[in-house]
Amino acid sequence: MKLLCISLGCDKNLVDSERMLGLLSRDGYTFTDDENDADVILINTCCFIGDAKEESVNVILEMARLKETGKLKALIVSGCMAQRYKDEILEEIPEVDGILGTSTYDEISKVLDRVLKGERVSCFHDLSLLPEVKEKRLVTTGGYYAFLKIAEGCDKRCTYCIIPSLRGPYRSVPMEELVKEAEELAEQGVKELILVAQETTLYGVDLYGKKSLPELLKRLCRIDGIRWIRIQYCYPEEITEELIKAIKEEKKVCHYLDIPIQHASDEILRRMGRRTNQADLRARIARLREEIPDIVLRTTLISGFPGETPEDHEELLRFVEEMKFERLGVFAYSAEEDTPAASYPDQVPEELKNERRNEIMELQQDIAFERAEQMKGREMEVMIEGKVADENVLVGRTYMDAPNVDGLIFVNSNVPFMSGDFCRVRVTGALEYDLIGELSDEFTE
Repeated sequence: MKLLCISLGCDKNLVDSERMLGLLSRDGYTFTDDENDADVILINTCCFIGDAKEESVNVILEMARLKETGKLKALIVSGCMAQRYKDEILEEIPEVDGILGTSTYDEISKVLDRVLKGERVSCFHDLSLLPEVKEKRLVTTGGYYAFLKIAEGCDKRCTYCIIPSLRGPYRSVPMEELVKEAEELAEQGVKELILVAQETTLYGVDLYGKKSLPELLKRLCRIDGIRWIRIQYCYPEEITEELIKAIKEEKKVCHYLDIPIQHASDEILRRMGRRTNQADLRARIARLREEIPDIVLRTTLISGFPGETPEDHEELLRFVEEMKFERLGVFAYSAEEDTPAASYPDQVPEELKNERRNEIMELQQDIAFERAEQMKGREMEVMIEGKVADENVLVGRTYMDAPNVDGLIFVNSNVPFMSGDFCRVRVTGALEYDLIGELSDEFTE
């Protein structure tokens, strides 16, 4: 039977989708990208913010129509929206045949077997459990980079966030399992590991009684075939000197860190339930740049959080201008039901939230373009991802850029590099967020 998997939302959700695809591949399913050719459609949903929720609903409804017009025999919904709105989905969308929660994706084969026998199945487990999947993942990212989810859930309970109630408490994946999974990925040709979790910095606290991300990095760096290791979702207050040292000294660890800070006003940070303040943020950023001068810092911010005054917004703008983050994204605040912030009385009007978001992004655009211009003349290692059709131009990424969220480098070259190859490139120009380069004199790595 042919199956179409639609994975929505974050990279962590994508890992769950790839694990389900591994199980289904074992069971003899083949895969298609054409919904009209699918016997089974699996939608792994997201509902982190309003836009994600709307996208998930629209995709479910669009695929549900194929029950009438196509060959579709089974429609399965999993992930965060399934966890949060299981009763509503089952009641309002009768075309959905099976539904799985965030801790039961390892039951996909059993659920599908029952659905294809005519049952309508709902499968949910205790959120404190970690799903167990022994089969190899079916990597969908193109083969040369892959996400390694090192933990599930979150204990922070920020006032705007629904994740703890959808994903459960923080549970680290045992280090031995992660090393084995990384070795399997390397055997499949993966050269870049991107470490993800709701929060990577607390890895190991629940299993080993201490923050164990530095030790995990050291073990992953020993794996043959892995060239780059990138760390995302680091809460700034949890970054230790030991972690900074590991990033600095382990040669495979990219000098790149994703540290979502959300805001810079102490009052807004307090209302968000964040466990830091602006002084601590400044100190942590300064320390990172002092120890690792070429580090690239990515962050995300929320504009228009309830109670955000014009003064709070101006303070955030000043902070962004002074910190000059290499990479930055902004979300307009989305009030999510069942979160404390949604019930705060001083909600900011939607138009004003978006105005403030645009102001921050315009400021960051100037910073990003200036930084790109400053890269001219620098030689860098580049991982090739493809080429521009009908031109002698390679497309790649440097250590400064995570896939799908950051920029690219376009390399003028007559040398026939393949996707996944590494080469040395001299930066010759900038095109907004992207770079332009040429092969250096000693271009092979």
